[in-house]
Amino acid sequence: MPTPHRRLSDPRELNALAHPVRMALVELLSVSGPLTATELADRLDETPANCSWHLRKLAQHGFVVEAEGGKGRQRPWTVPGLGFRWDEEHASPSVEERRAAQALSEVVMGRAIDRLRESQERAPEDAEEWRAARSNTEMIAWLTADELKEMNDAINAVLDRHVERLTDPAQRPAGARLCEFVSWGVPTYFPGVEPA
Repeated sequence: MPTPHRRLSDPRELNALAHPVRMALVELLSVSGPLTATELADRLDETPANCSWHLRKLAQHGFVVEAEGGKGRQRPWTVPGLGFRWDEEHASPSVEERRAAQALSEVVMGRAIDRLRESQERAPEDAEEWRAARSNTEMIAWLTADELKEMNDAINAVLDRHVERLTDPAQRPAGARLCEFVSWGVPTYFPGVEPA
């Protein structure tokens, strides 16, 4: 099983990943296992040459590696780890790291929002049980920094509950579908609302 949650802080790594095609490649390899550049290109509506170029860029930073069982154009690629974390534990990132982390966050969140919109558009086609299981939640609360950290830790623990199912198909129950959860717990700013 790949190791979870690689911590990113090098601006070069963050910038290398902050590209929609590269992020799409990493996402597909994370959920679909080893794939060739041609297979990835078919799924992403890209050219194999473009996917190969981006895969080599990702490989320079260790985000993807060649998998066993192929040569030349038929060589499959895989991810050596599962997931990334950035700009959260580092107390004082450099300006360059902060900008690179923000660029990566924008790509990741933009892709997640696009998938949310697509899921909402396709919801009427889903079986009733899947429509009933859906949820969109948004809330605000007055919290201390310690309480915010505690809630984020609890949410992360829940989100990591079934992580092994991404890499081990035998762990997936019959009828399981790929589902996405997006979470952020951050101080928020409303005009005229000051801290207590």
